[in-house]
Amino acid sequence: MQSRKFLKLEQAPLCWYVPGLIAGVDEAGRGPLAGPVVAAAVILDELNPIQGLADSKKLTALRREKLFDEIRAKALCCSIALASAEEIDTLNILQATMLAMKRAVEGLRLRPNKVLVDGNRLPSLEILAEAIVKGDALVPCISAASILAKVYRDRWCAEFHLEYPQYGFARHKGYGTVAHLAALREHGACPQHRKTFSPVAAVLR
Repeated sequence: MQSRKFLKLEQAPLCWYVPGLIAGVDEAGRGPLAGPVVAAAVILDELNPIQGLADSKKLTALRREKLFDEIRAKALCCSIALASAEEIDTLNILQATMLAMKRAVEGLRLRPNKVLVDGNRLPSLEILAEAIVKGDALVPCISAASILAKVYRDRWCAEFHLEYPQYGFARHKGYGTVAHLAALREHGACPQHRKTFSPVAAVLR
């Protein structure tokens, strides 16, 4: 599916290195049965703080939307990237997630001197990086990245819902809910379903 105007990815070549800059990285969408996995990288501005940053899963949808706009307005730079459902099927979900994170970091306008990644695994980067378990709740720049990734993916699902309303993507965001599994059995898989995920593979047999 072609990205629409408000879903345009923020990516640009790395331009210059600035000592002391820290980028936070997180993803959204590893568990769903359909759609891309989305990663974001954010370098916050210490002189322009953002109040209320937290793990995106702990925030309401309305609060995430407001913070999404504030992060984009106040951060020194941010980047959103994805790995497609096809890439997930080709690489596996872990490697596709690492690819999306790598793309997000490489899309930053400023080159950080360190990258902090939520979780316990790191993408292949040419920059010093550290994995932090529960980093989305502990480190503000990772919290900001988690919010960007979550909101972007939720908007993607709302857009895709307009093309395939029978699956209910706007409601379940691609996760394997009872309603989603029932729709899979009734309608089969659509082009954005991850064919290597077992509930989808089951209806393709």
